[in-house]
Amino acid sequence: MTRHLQGSLFDQTDEVRLSSLDGLRRTPLGSGAWIDVLPGWLSGADVLFERLAADVPWRAERRAMYDQVVDVPRLLAFYGAGEPLPHPLLEEARDALSAHYAEELGEPFTTAGLCQYRDGRDSVAWHGDRIGRGARQDTLVAILSVGAPRDLLLRPAGGGGDTVRRPLGHGDLIVMGGSCQRTWEHCVPKTSRSTGPRISIQFRPQGVH
Repeated sequence: MTRHLQGSLFDQTDEVRLSSLDGLRRTPLGSGAWIDVLPGWLSGADVLFERLAADVPWRAERRAMYDQVVDVPRLLAFYGAGEPLPHPLLEEARDALSAHYAEELGEPFTTAGLCQYRDGRDSVAWHGDRIGRGARQDTLVAILSVGAPRDLLLRPAGGGGDTVRRPLGHGDLIVMGGSCQRTWEHCVPKTSRSTGPRISIQFRPQGVH
């Protein structure tokens, strides 16, 4: 069951809409990796959260880990290339990102993966999107967050070096680009702090997972 979302004091509109991408700010990470961040790209993010929480066919997965099978600590959904997305705003966001990054990416964003973090016990471990072309080519992964903010952490692959922390929620956008998936890792750690649910929508080009 999805926990109730406490709405943002700064996003009280019922109109779900995107702002311009002109406000994106780039931070070089090193080794050819960078992130672009735009807080509050989406207005009405809490409304979209409630729609996605109710309408998406969420699934709980179990995966083998060492000598046992464990629950994946988040709910998942995936929409492949050509599949209709669960809300028109997500198609608008995907198209806007494809247009904005057309020169750097050289191809459109085509897939959307959704993760629902129900509370602070849900998480995703350190990883890079290295299944497929992301293991050998520069690429972009764009993440739109709705719901309560959770920290996204980034660090150089294999650990060591400084960790970059970005709290994301309530319509925030982050784009990881360049060599980021190969040379850096990212995670959403568990937290003991009281926190509401969050949904992240990850837009990727074909062949990047």
